[in-house]
Amino acid sequence: IFNILGDLRGFTFFDLFAGTGRVGFKAMERGAEVIFFERSKRLALRIKRKGGKVVLGDALKRVRAFKGKPKVIFADPPYDYKKYKELIEVCLEVLDCGGVFILEHHKGLNFNCDRRREYGETCLSFWYKECN
Repeated sequence: IFNILGDLRGFTFFDLFAGTGRVGFKAMERGAEVIFFERSKRLALRIKRKGGKVVLGDALKRVRAFKGKPKVIFADPPYDYKKYKELIEVCLEVLDCGGVFILEHHKGLNFNCDRRREYGETCLSFWYKECN
């Protein structure tokens, strides 16, 4: 992901379904301001203790209500996630012009994305938001 994204200085980066926060903390190392979205109180507290800004609750609901336009949204929902279509729509709606939405999912799923990269059983789908 980060070889593709490059330098993230000055970017706002949303890490949805953050889990341990591994991806978001890597984005912080690259200079991004990261907002972690996590529903598990235990994992959210762990991220907070490491210095992360955490929004607690369902990522899909919370990202809709969050003020601000991120340049990068990374989402890694559980493989049995049922709301992919809604997640994609919401993320593209809140994404800033010129931004990118990256969805990690099982390679068996196929979405109408701009770019797709497979790594074993995992796939990264990319959408780029162009604005006129």
